[in-house]
Amino acid sequence: MLYWWSKFVLLGPLLRLLCRPTIEGVENVPERGGAILASNHLAVVDSFFLPLLVPRRITFLAKREYFTQPGLVGRLKKTFFSGVGQVPIDRSGGSAAQAAMATAVRLLREDKLLGIYPEGTRSPDGRLYKGKTGVARMTLEAGVPVVPVAMIGTDKVNPIGSRMWRPRKVHIKIGEPLDFSRYAGMAGDRFIERSMTDEIMYALMELSGQTYVDMYAASVKERAAKAKSDASHAGEDEGRASSRVPGTRAS
Repeated sequence: MLYWWSKFVLLGPLLRLLCRPTIEGVENVPERGGAILASNHLAVVDSFFLPLLVPRRITFLAKREYFTQPGLVGRLKKTFFSGVGQVPIDRSGGSAAQAAMATAVRLLREDKLLGIYPEGTRSPDGRLYKGKTGVARMTLEAGVPVVPVAMIGTDKVNPIGSRMWRPRKVHIKIGEPLDFSRYAGMAGDRFIERSMTDEIMYALMELSGQTYVDMYAASVKERAAKAKSDASHAGEDEGRASSRVPGTRAS
């Protein structure tokens, strides 16, 4: 009931008014049974537009902190994220990847439709980055198909760093399901999981028209952050040096 309320009463009308979203290939989403929707990831709003336009309920994994903040704001956040199909995962103990994997496989075995972003994080520049093999492991352990999804235009609605959404056109393209049953029983084989993931990313590149980069998006973001930090420190050092008076000692 809460999911329906968020999708059709609270969030849906606003998104439809602002962005006039359209979708093609929705018939490729299985009507029943477990399946993975593997999507490119351009913006936070990807997780709002996709559930809005796909008839079946989509479940996404989200960090537990979204659901545990105290006070009124925390209760509102919990209600909202639950309403748009988010499921909390506990990342406080052990490996975050293992927690996400166990939760994802359980949901898929319960015949849920699971939304996954193989890149692991939003693209920093609109290009498509190397996929992480967790999506392949989930596929093999749960024995489900993977449906590639291309989000187009969401980065214009919600650019990185923006606080307000902007009225821009959004389009979603859903490709034909990818069947990996030929690899049944091979979960844990790194070569097989890498090959599967690359096949998924190739399908996303074809659907989205994005330029593919054979690097992890998280690594690119880390390098950019380090470069920015180094430049900032260099500027501070230069400022301190220029403020010194010749002939005096620094205290």
